[in-house]
Amino acid sequence: MKNFQSLKFLDLFRGLFERFGINYPIMRKILAVKFTMDGRRTPTIFNQQQAKKKKKAEENGFIKSLGIYGLFSIILIPFVLLGNSLFYQMSIFYGVVMFLVMTSMISDFSNVLLDVRDKGILLTKPVDKKTLNVAKTIHICIYLFFLTVALTALPIIVGTYKNGLLFFLLALVGLILVDLFIVVLTAIIYYFILRFFDGEKLKDIINYVQIGLSITIAVGYQLLARAFNIVDLNITFSPSWWQFFLPPIWFGAPFELLLRQHTSMYLVIFSLLALVIPIIAIFIYVRMMPTFERNLQKLSNESGTSRRIERKWKTWLISRLSRNREERVFFRFADHMMRNEREFRLKVYPSLGLSLVFPFIFMFNEIQQNSFEHLAASKWYLAIYFSTMMIPNAVVMLKFSGKYKGAWVFKTTPLESLAPLTSAALKVFIINLFLPVYVILGAVFIGIFGVKVIDDVLVVFVTAILYTVICSNYLKGTLPFSESFEDAQQSGGVKMILAFFFIGIFAGIHFAATLIPYGVMSYFILLLAVVWVAWRQAYLKIWDV
Repeated sequence: MKNFQSLKFLDLFRGLFERFGINYPIMRKILAVKFTMDGRRTPTIFNQQQAKKKKKAEENGFIKSLGIYGLFSIILIPFVLLGNSLFYQMSIFYGVVMFLVMTSMISDFSNVLLDVRDKGILLTKPVDKKTLNVAKTIHICIYLFFLTVALTALPIIVGTYKNGLLFFLLALVGLILVDLFIVVLTAIIYYFILRFFDGEKLKDIINYVQIGLSITIAVGYQLLARAFNIVDLNITFSPSWWQFFLPPIWFGAPFELLLRQHTSMYLVIFSLLALVIPIIAIFIYVRMMPTFERNLQKLSNESGTSRRIERKWKTWLISRLSRNREERVFFRFADHMMRNEREFRLKVYPSLGLSLVFPFIFMFNEIQQNSFEHLAASKWYLAIYFSTMMIPNAVVMLKFSGKYKGAWVFKTTPLESLAPLTSAALKVFIINLFLPVYVILGAVFIGIFGVKVIDDVLVVFVTAILYTVICSNYLKGTLPFSESFEDAQQSGGVKMILAFFFIGIFAGIHFAATLIPYGVMSYFILLLAVVWVAWRQAYLKIWDV
């Protein structure tokens, strides 16, 4: 088995682990297996995919994706390079880092933190629970370390060149504490959820927590920006009690305190919080770990009332949206898969939360600069286009499944085309996930801007359907539910980023339509025709079965 560099680094701390009662040789072997499995991509049933697997046998998709975070790091360089207020600069820097890392944590690593499958294998062997739990935590922390390095290496190098070695040391310690704080905070939140719920109800609650965490992160980032006042490019900070609940400010304070020698009571308190709170959180995490792991077994409990019974309205909807028997069957199949795939929900639901909050974030900025009356009279209702940001990620995730090994059954169906499967899966996504979010947003936007924007709201919804068609073809992969979630880290990449530009084009066309008399309604009719043709050409063109 490969001797990973990260394991060689851990060997330096073997004595420390053993002092805390960890069976280090066993922990190291567990981590080696986990890293090896992470680096392997499970083959699928499709020949073209198998060829790719043979060429890239031991390629780690997560390591490949770090290049994207490296591109994001370029955006962070101005925050550490420009300006004279290190407190403001580094608070925003840590705010962006925490936003991206926390989002990655709840979307990509929650399934690792909540995994109970390895216990059935390892705990039947001479492996104690403490060693297994520590191995799981280190597994997550090492990947968060790589992610954080990719995201922050360039700005920290630039900041060190400008501000000296002390800046590097403060930034390094701060990032370590931030990663530990994020892991522990996520675990503590799940701990309380696991303690009070079980069975099917627990699985649903955890998915709602994903949405709540995403909204909290986005709103917290906006509060961080409002903690500072910028007047004529002069940045001032007015201490207030609510700022003590913003972790990025904690980690930004030591730079102002030690590098700028600006001593004040609030800077000292913030700096102490940055050091003390993560350490306290780690001790709490260690103490609660046994109970947390016991409660994780509830995820294997299938007790509780199931709400998966198909309602009458869903049957009626299937008969209207699916034009033949094959697609109706696939519609029910896709609906069942999306409702029962916990890993799918863990990866997609956070984007639901962001889709709910992003349109309002930009409107709040407008209200702060002008007034609510000015907002209601403007064209800021076009901010509802930000709700479509969830579509590319969800479309990509549709091809993954925890039951992917059963995808061979698609090849056994007596059909010349499996287009109805893709079509049905996308329809289920629009109805089950996008439509509820959009109905809430549409109602709020109509309440803010008046009934005059009803036609605009309808235009954006039809645009979202067309955008779904475009993304499903532009981000084309294998059939829905046919690949392992282990491959999900490598999906999308640069294509995902470029996909967001399409929605900008649609928003620009919509804005131009508002400048023409009856332009919006004419655009709406045109969009309906385009969507009908595009969907038919993309998914319904082969019905000679």
